[in-house]
Amino acid sequence: MAAAAAARDEVTAADVRRVTTLTAVAFAVLVVYWTLWFAARSAVASDTTASYYDFENAFPLADAWLALCLVVGTVLLHRRHRGTLLWFLLGAGGGVYLFCMDVLYDLEHSIYTSGAGGVIELGINVLTLALSVWFARWAWRRRHALLAFA
Repeated sequence: MAAAAAARDEVTAADVRRVTTLTAVAFAVLVVYWTLWFAARSAVASDTTASYYDFENAFPLADAWLALCLVVGTVLLHRRHRGTLLWFLLGAGGGVYLFCMDVLYDLEHSIYTSGAGGVIELGINVLTLALSVWFARWAWRRRHALLAFA
């Protein structure tokens, strides 16, 4: 059991590749979503009400913060810097918060049952939660190794 815990606390080259890939996926999803939202809104919108547009328009800054946390965490991971832990935990916490806000609105306004846009919204919510939990778990399980970086 101690050997498994010690192995979990290491940061391997495979870990760095995995984290880099997941950061790139998250970043790409955010860029594609917001590009579509501002350039071809009907491709991703699940509703056409002013309140829905106002709600969604409140997210770009928070999503940019999420992307920044993951990118900074990944850059610091490549540099083997101890700040990696902080940035991944900030990003993971921010992602869970965004997930909670978005899901509550979507449930209260029946967004998930509104057609293709609702399916896109559900997919984004699932991906947000999955990546947030993954980053939090990954970073926390390796916290000793991450904090041992220079």
